[in-house]
Amino acid sequence: MEGVDPVTDHPIDDAPLLSVHISAGYGARADVLRGVAFEIEAGEIVGLAGQSGSGKSTIALAIMRLLHLKGGAVRGQIRFRGCDLLRSTEREMRAIRGLEISLVLQNPVSSLNPALRIGTQLAEAWEAHSRAPGASRETAIFDALEAVSLAVDQPFLRRYPNELSVGQAQRVLIAMAILHRPALLIADEATSALDALTQSEILRLFARLNRELSMAILYISHDLLSIASLCRRMAILHQGEIVEFAPVERIFHRPAHPYTRRLIDAIPVSPLSGQPRVFA
Repeated sequence: MEGVDPVTDHPIDDAPLLSVHISAGYGARADVLRGVAFEIEAGEIVGLAGQSGSGKSTIALAIMRLLHLKGGAVRGQIRFRGCDLLRSTEREMRAIRGLEISLVLQNPVSSLNPALRIGTQLAEAWEAHSRAPGASRETAIFDALEAVSLAVDQPFLRRYPNELSVGQAQRVLIAMAILHRPALLIADEATSALDALTQSEILRLFARLNRELSMAILYISHDLLSIASLCRRMAILHQGEIVEFAPVERIFHRPAHPYTRRLIDAIPVSPLSGQPRVFA
């Protein structure tokens, strides 16, 4: 039965949280994405895999309605909670970005302002969408830091980005992204700049945020093993088109497209089981 969300005034029905059907390009390259279509249910983690240059980040920027900043243009439909984002005004999008949909990018160090303390950047991220009193802001910031397993104290908030490890910086970015408990988190190659141990910790963090906050996640990566360890369904992007979109185990065990089979064949195999390591 269709209703209205009392917080967002968006219609509620049985439709997916996010439904994407777009084409996009840049100037003379108008067909970087061609008929890309997939959906994400509320509380679901969906992986988006593809090699570098296949258009993965173009999809992330298109959903956030930021592609024009890179000289790109989008055609089609992006429905989020019943509303077509491509037909929303910029004022409406400013109320959605960071509040209902958040984006975590690849390089945490370059994504943080080197001249501002961590506490200042978290406070600015909070104030961008809330006029609640300072006590509410402090509680939200501490809750977000605790959720990503960072120090919940003033000494940490007084640090500058260059005083953090790469893993800590990425956790700060994730804390900023979840300050307002968005319905959808887009992680665009969010673990590719990390060492293997820190990558594993961030993947566990994403799984916990999804479980504890019922937060849907679009996890974008060229690393199929990280997608397999985190996601329920995955889409394979090849030369600007989604060639497969199915449950992870089906894609790994019964890939239907030749490109997907090549990707699976390139995964390191466990010497004991003969299976991809994630399923060993």
